[in-house]
Amino acid sequence: MDESFLIRGGRPLSGTVPVRGSKNAATKMMVASLLTEDPCVIENVPHSSDVDITRELCEQIGSHISWEDRVMSLTTPMVKNSLVSHLSRRNRIPVLALGPLLHRSGVAEIPVLGGCPIGHRPINFHIEALNKMGVRIERRENSYYAQADEIHGEEIIFPYPSVGATENIILAGVLAQGKTIIKNAAVEPEILNLVAMLTMMGADIEVAEYQRILRINGVKKLGGARIRVIPDRNEVVSFATAALATQGDITIPEVISEHLLSFLEKVKEIGGHYEEKNNSMRFWGTGPYCATTIQTSPHPGFMTDWQQPFCVLLTEADAESIIHETVYEDRFGYTKDLKRMGAHVEVTDECLDGTPCRFFGKMYHHSARIKGPVKLSGTDMVMMDIRAGMAHLIAALVAKGESRISGIDHIDRGYEKIDERLRALGADIKRI
Repeated sequence: MDESFLIRGGRPLSGTVPVRGSKNAATKMMVASLLTEDPCVIENVPHSSDVDITRELCEQIGSHISWEDRVMSLTTPMVKNSLVSHLSRRNRIPVLALGPLLHRSGVAEIPVLGGCPIGHRPINFHIEALNKMGVRIERRENSYYAQADEIHGEEIIFPYPSVGATENIILAGVLAQGKTIIKNAAVEPEILNLVAMLTMMGADIEVAEYQRILRINGVKKLGGARIRVIPDRNEVVSFATAALATQGDITIPEVISEHLLSFLEKVKEIGGHYEEKNNSMRFWGTGPYCATTIQTSPHPGFMTDWQQPFCVLLTEADAESIIHETVYEDRFGYTKDLKRMGAHVEVTDECLDGTPCRFFGKMYHHSARIKGPVKLSGTDMVMMDIRAGMAHLIAALVAKGESRISGIDHIDRGYEKIDERLRALGADIKRI
């Protein structure tokens, strides 16, 4: 039977809550370990189901993995199986194994990708770039089959700074013949964390972060490394937003504030409060808050994964707020549940902040008006993806009455024991 959360809202969150390592960095580091036969040690690995899925992938390929507490050791002395098309489609990690598998065995087959249903997420950027580097890729019924006699460096210019495509070309480029230059690259903190690991392994990578350019000189061999996963900035934002929305007061240890600047700017703009001390951050506030306008964009902009919890917070703002989603075209499905709870949210295909984006004129409902303040009431909801799931959780924590949320396997992919940590902050939440 599927599990659900039963939540009685109306309690301010207070106390101290730890954040885990970024699953978006840890899973990519696990794939990077496939590039060498030497041991790799990754510290601060979160216990999330996305990590479990990636562990299954690596072990099927031939990795020996031990995991004690939050320290994972991986060794892949040889690739036993580069044809892993039978594995789960529950996330998008397998596509990143193409480069490592091709370097070590010359052939790879991975499943057609899964992950959160948040809009069209093709891998054409990946395929076109890898084709240019000498990789032949065939789309089969349920898989991608790839071969390469030799991967060679090329200049890759992305039409859009795709995180996954940037990671894929980095992993292919570190052992390629010659130089790979990636222009209009994604430069998220998780990518820089991956680059730090690869550099420790012996890769030659130069990052021009503000120009969005990566230069990779291919090397003949990589060795092992020991690396620590950065704190999960999505978790920080989720807990911080929950504190503000419930008019609570929480402290989060071990935060890298430089990864949160666009979020912190909006917290200040709406009248929320935060302070930083000894690498910890405290967030608190009481509504009604001030309205604001948000446009999501690649780092260092306001992250697309932050708009869902922030949308719930903006139902407490005194006037009309706007969220303009420019990264994915279909990330407002969760607002239907917020409206059933009493929120005034209107989703439209317009670019509401007046700045035409790449979805302009394409009839995608990628902007939202949020009118507040309103009082939310509890209801039954179904999570459809990780970040929408966090919006559901925060809305239930704020709402008067009881809410039941199903589909919580989504949030378990990205948040380790989220219910236990919320309960420690005073939330009335049960897993049933």
